[in-house]
This record gives sequence, structure tokens and C-alpha cells, in this order.
Amino acid sequence: MKLFRTLSTSRLLLLVLAVAALAVGVGAIAAVATGGSGATPPDKSLAQALHDSLAGPAPEGITARITFTNKLFPSGAITGQVGSALMSGASGRLWATNDGRGRLELQSNAGDVQIVWDQNQVSVFDAFSNTVYRAALPPRSKAADANQATSGVPAVDEIATFLSKLGTHVDLTGAQPVNVGGQEAYSVRISPKHDGGLLGAAELAWDASRPVPLRVGIYAQGATSPVLELAARDISLGAVPESDVAVSPPAKAKVVDLGGLTKSDGTQEQGTSTHVTGFGAVKAAAPFAVVAPADLVGLPRQDIRLVGKGEGATAVSVYGHGLGAIVVVERNGQTSGALGALPEVSLDGVTAHELATQLGTALTWKHGGVSYVLAGSVPPAAAEAAARALG
Repeated sequence: MKLFRTLSTSRLLLLVLAVAALAVGVGAIAAVATGGSGATPPDKSLAQALHDSLAGPAPEGITARITFTNKLFPSGAITGQVGSALMSGASGRLWATNDGRGRLELQSNAGDVQIVWDQNQVSVFDAFSNTVYRAALPPRSKAADANQATSGVPAVDEIATFLSKLGTHVDLTGAQPVNVGGQEAYSVRISPKHDGGLLGAAELAWDASRPVPLRVGIYAQGATSPVLELAARDISLGAVPESDVAVSPPAKAKVVDLGGLTKSDGTQEQGTSTHVTGFGAVKAAAPFAVVAPADLVGLPRQDIRLVGKGEGATAVSVYGHGLGAIVVVERNGQTSGALGALPEVSLDGVTAHELATQLGTALTWKHGGVSYVLAGSVPPAAAEAAARALG
């Protein structure tokens, strides 16, 4: 796809090598293909395998049937509370073009979901709630556009240098020759060296002869099967009709505008509020008594800031580093209605609601007129201990 050739070298390789592939857009991923038997490509170094794939002919578009597996949530934790194919797993189809447009349609008994995106916006229609969630995507900078015109496929030694630097933070396997959905492909496994929380690894497979990812899965620590996975079959490479990617939600659907991810100058959108940082400043400015101790269950407080203003101001604290960090949110008012429907746990007499998953835990509770949300890639016992330490 064209997208793979217009990203900077570092972003491009991160896209190909890690979970970041999921965050860049489902259309760029081209879905996860099911493993299969058949011919495999020759042995190559990881840098060479990446280079040869990126240098191959990019398809005009991709069409595939997919299955999305979600084992993240414990059985019964969300049944009857959250109706969404994204929460329970589903099957469906994917259409993606080489100019940044696409559609992912998922169907399940828990409710259908349709995700549509282009270069400017992404929208998610949840049929269960008849709601459309929309967000504007960050505009490309002039520097990025200029880089498109001059940059090409990075050389093998450039990729090798990047992989060497990346290897100081994560463990990478070599390029493993595999056959994915009938396609000759290479697979790589990436896992954090430290501060990984409950994340065990991510695996990605890509077509050996063209820049098309074919498989991605997320694994919890000690797990032999993925917690999250997209699986595709009947993959077809070629032009995708406009009608397959330009689809509108029902006219009577409720619309929730999530705003933009960035402002036009590329800086983070902060609305009309100003972030207040530092414990003393946050404590003085917050309309409630901020707790935010200097350390929490042995993790030092790395950052604290007040987001928003007035009665709606929210204090956000981060403890620890990396994926193993714990985030604490404090604000006036009631706890989240969504988390409030989850199973109850007792925190020294205070009732909290907990969502425990294979990749992390979230807790919400109210105490002294202040609502709290605590989340981290930690087991339930660790999250509950941290919540109790907040008092």
C-alpha cells in the first residue's frame, strides 16, 4: 500500500514491527491472516526481509473476510452491559484502498460495528447503541508531504541500524519464514525487555514480496494464544470500488463528536483549558482535595497535571514507567457509568467496580465526594493494593 512508502523510516518500521500497526489504522494493517500450510520464502535477515517487502509492488487495494477474536475480557464481565462486536469478538469484511480510505465491518450477536476512515476522519458506528463516534485525524504537515516526494524505501543497512537501536528496548526474533493464508510471508515477535506490565509480546507477519501486513496478534505474559487477534481469509489484492469504502451510518443514529487529535499546527489539542503541572500547583488549583501521594505501592509519581478547568477539572497522575505504569484520575462527582456497571470489590469498606483483563486492570470508586479511576497493566491484586493506598 502507498501508505507504507510515505511514512518516515522510524514510523514505517515501527508500523511493520509492533503493535503500533493497530493504532495507525485498520486499513493499513490489511487484517490478520490465518496461518496455513504451503510454500515459505527463503531464510533472510530481518532487515533484508523488511526491505524486500517494502520494495515490492504495492496493491491498489485490499479486500478480505476477517475474524476478530477478543479474549481480553473475562467471561461474563461485560455480557448485557456493553453490546459491541469490538468487545466480544466478531467476523466480517475489510476493504482498504492505497490512498488511506477503508471500511471494517464486524457482525456478532453482541451487536454490529462498522469502522470507516479516510485521510481526515475516522468514524465508528455501534449498532447496539445506534451511535456514531467520530474523530478528526491529524493533518499531514508540509514537512511530511515534502518527505513523501523525496523518501524511498530505506536501505538494508538503515533498517539494520534502526533495529539495533530498537533492540535496546525490546526483544526481537529474526524473520521467520511462514505461510499465512496461502501467502509466502515472514513473521516477527516483539516483546518488551522491561516495564512491560502484563503484555507478553506482539507478533506480526507480512507478505514476503509486497508491503502488506498479513497477521498481528497481542499476547499476555505467559500466554500461548493471542488475547487480541484479527484473522483474514479470501484475501484479494486489487482496486476497491468507491461504494465499498464510502458508506454512511443510519440517518437516525446518535452522533458523538470526539473532536480532533491535534490542532492544525500539529500540537496537542487542549481546548480552552490550560494544563497545570506539579503537585503543589495542581493541589492549589483543583476544586477538590487531591490525594496523589509521592509514591504508590513502591512506584514513584512521575507526573501530575490538572486537565480542564472549573468543577470539571481532572487531576491525572502517573506512577512508574513504561507499560507497567499506573494511572490515577481524580475528579469531582460520580464515577463512570460504564465502569460502574462492572463487578464490585471492597476496598477497606469502600465499594469499587473492577474490570480485570489479561492485559490490565481498571478500578473506579468514590470517596469523600471525589471519584477515582485507577488503571494499569497490572494484576487485580496489585491494582486493588494501589487503590487502597490512596485512602
